[in-house]
Amino acid sequence: MPFRLPTRFPVAATAPSRAFYWVGDLDPALARKLARAMFHAYFAEDRDISDPDVTATVAAGLGVDRKELAPALNEASVKERLRTEVDAAIARGVFGSPYIVVDGEPFWGSDRLGQVERWMQTGGW
Repeated sequence: MPFRLPTRFPVAATAPSRAFYWVGDLDPALARKLARAMFHAYFAEDRDISDPDVTATVAAGLGVDRKELAPALNEASVKERLRTEVDAAIARGVFGSPYIVVDGEPFWGSDRLGQVERWMQTGGW
């Protein structure tokens, strides 16, 4: 998997996050592809995904209509959706990424993915 340390780190993920939820309401599978494409654009291509134009360009590469997406990033309902999702994450105790909850058990960090897999195979400790 290609990796390039971004020259701008960290960046605000507001635009790609709003795009994810907007696309997700239309096509959840496409939203998952968009999330992967955003990570690739940022961590492999060093593109500034905080720029709404870059976000729209990445999404357009997956077939998303950029003329519909661009204004949607500033719609009140899309902004509120992101606020709601962030507030829900904070209420659950999420504080980093990746942060995975399985059967109420939280796992934080990519070094815990093996534990997540074991938990899912065994049903817990």
